[in-house]
Amino acid sequence: MIPLQEIISIVIAYIFGCLNGAYYIGKLYYRQDIRELGSTNAGARNAGRVFSRSAFIFTVVIDAIKVIIPLIIATKLLEMNTILIACMAIALLLGHLWPVQLGFRGGKGVVVYLAAALVLAPIPLLVCGVTILIGYQIYKNLTLIAMIGFCTIPVGLLLLDRNIEWTVTFLIMLSIVVIMHRNGD
Repeated sequence: MIPLQEIISIVIAYIFGCLNGAYYIGKLYYRQDIRELGSTNAGARNAGRVFSRSAFIFTVVIDAIKVIIPLIIATKLLEMNTILIACMAIALLLGHLWPVQLGFRGGKGVVVYLAAALVLAPIPLLVCGVTILIGYQIYKNLTLIAMIGFCTIPVGLLLLDRNIEWTVTFLIMLSIVVIMHRNGD
C-alpha cells in the first residue's frame, strides 16, 4: 500500500470507532443523550444501568461490530501488514473514546478492546474470559477483576504467540482503557 492509502485506512478506522452504540440507542429508542445520564459515559455499562439490559446488549453488539468489520477486512480480505492493522485497532479505540461528531465525549473502550482481541488475539481473549469468570467468583468487584483479566491479553500474546507487534498494540490499548477507568465505573 502507498502511504496515502495507509493514512486513509487509519482515518476510516477512526470514523468506524466514532459510531457510538450507547449514544445512538439512547437517542433513537429513549430520546435521551446517554452522556447526560447516570455516569455520563457513552458506554454499554451505563446504557444498561440507565436504559435497560437490552440497551446494554445492543450497545455491545454495535460497538463490537464497528471493530470487527474493519479489522476482518484489513486482516482477511486486504491482508494488510501488522503495523497498519495495529494502527487501525488503536484508531478504532480512539474514535470510540473521542468521537468527533459527539464533541469528543464517548465511552471508555472496553468493548472495543475486547472486540479487537476477538479478531486479533482469540486465544488470549479466551484466557481473559476464564480469568474474569474465576476471579469474579473469588472477589466480587467486576471492574477490578475485569482489568486484571484484560491484562492477560497482552501477556498471552507475548507468551503464547510471541508476537511483539500485537503485544505492544494491546499494551497501548489496555493502558488507554485503564486510564479511562481511573475514576471508577
